[in-house]
Order: sequence, then structure tokens, then C-alpha cells
Amino acid sequence: MTHPDEQPRSDTARPVALVTGVGRTVGIGAGVALRLAQAGWNVAFTYWTPYDARMAWGVEADAADSIARALAERGADTAAVEADLADPGAPEHVFDEVEQRLGGVTALVMCHCESVDSGLLDTTLESFDRHFAVNARATWLLIREYGRRFTGTPGSGRIIALTSDHTVGNLPYGASKGALDRITLAAAHELAHLGITANVVNPGPVDTGWMSDTVREQVLSRTPLGRLGTPQDAAHLVDFLCAPEGQWINGQLLMSNGGLAG
Repeated sequence: MTHPDEQPRSDTARPVALVTGVGRTVGIGAGVALRLAQAGWNVAFTYWTPYDARMAWGVEADAADSIARALAERGADTAAVEADLADPGAPEHVFDEVEQRLGGVTALVMCHCESVDSGLLDTTLESFDRHFAVNARATWLLIREYGRRFTGTPGSGRIIALTSDHTVGNLPYGASKGALDRITLAAAHELAHLGITANVVNPGPVDTGWMSDTVREQVLSRTPLGRLGTPQDAAHLVDFLCAPEGQWINGQLLMSNGGLAG
């Protein structure tokens, strides 16, 4: 459904970015959305409250409202769409809503994910399938919908997906993110005739509420800069890739993790 706090479309020349996975104000998706709004984009975003409800951090009350207001304060027209990306019909619905509210999408930034820890021996079929439905299949369907509808100036189109190199202890997450990588990087070639670039960003461990004290200490000990990643770190790179100056970076999996040791 369309969020009630959406702002009406204006006649400004701001391009439209669609950012998925923006369900919490402390998340990477929100950080990216705010940075793009600051940089002159109108921003549509998706969120899915039932996912947060079953995670340890729980639902953040009025998060979509708060994010929409913060985007508007930065001059952006906004459209918030609640969508279950495990539903194969969701990407088409999302693009329909965004185009109706804001116009055609110039940048597609995918920050959504399904992430539930489990390993080789204890992953369930249901969990495995849900991870691939959200992290891999939805990524493909969003990119497909974007490519089919893109009518922007050749050279202006952008696709960016956030990934991870986790595998041990969270098999379905890591495996489905690996599939996401390949799907996204294929777009750099298959959508080249439209002048669209496509890149994958691995932001490294960013503590958005999921890290235990032990994990936090382990990450700090393996990072030369001696600090954790922030949503703003990822957002600055996404902003650059979406800008005209970032056009020459294409078909890449970029590590943006402070030098984290493997």
C-alpha cells in the first residue's frame, strides 16, 4: 500500500531514486535514502514491517513516517510503499506506485534483505527458499522491471545492490547474496544499450542493532581503522556511484569496509 505521508509530485528537475529495504531509521537503507535526498534526488522507498517484527530488534514505530519527513526536509518528494518482496508480484506493484507518485525511476538502489542465521545442517527448506525469494529473485525482478521501464537519458541510469560475503553460520543469506551479485553484475552488460551502470557494494559489518558485544569486539579487532562501519559510509559511496562522476565505475563488486581483514 502507499504510505499516507507521501509528498505530492513537484515540477522540479530532481531525478527519482527507488531505495528498497528502508524500514528503520538506523538502517543502511535509510542512510542511503537521506543522503540521496540531500544530493538532490526525489526518493521512493520500500519497507516491510512483518520482517522487522520477527527480528530481534522488532518494529520501529512510525519509522516510515519519520523517514518520509526527513526526506521532505531535505527537499525531496517522497513515496513510501510497503511491499513484501518475497511476493513475485511486488516489484511490478512498487514501480507502478512510484511512477504514479514521482515519475520514472533513474536510480534503483537495493538495500532489502532476508537475513536469518543458520548453517548447513540446520537451515530449513522454508528459510532457504525465503532467502532466495527476497535476496535473489526479488533483485532480478526489480532489475527487470527497472530495465523494461527505463526511459531516462542514456548514461544516467544506475543500479546498485548491497551485498555481503558471509557464508559460515548463515548459509542461506550468504548463498542468496552471492546470487544477487551475479544478477546485478549481469545488468551492467545486458542493460548497456540503455546507458545504465550496475554495481554491487559490500559495506562490511555495519552495526544497525544486530551486533552482540562479542561480534562488535571481533570486528573492531580486524579493522585497521579501529571503528565500525556506519550507514553513512555506505551512503556516501552510493551517492557517488549515482552521480554523473560515478558513471565510469560499472560492473564492479566494490569492497567498502574500512580494510576489514578476511
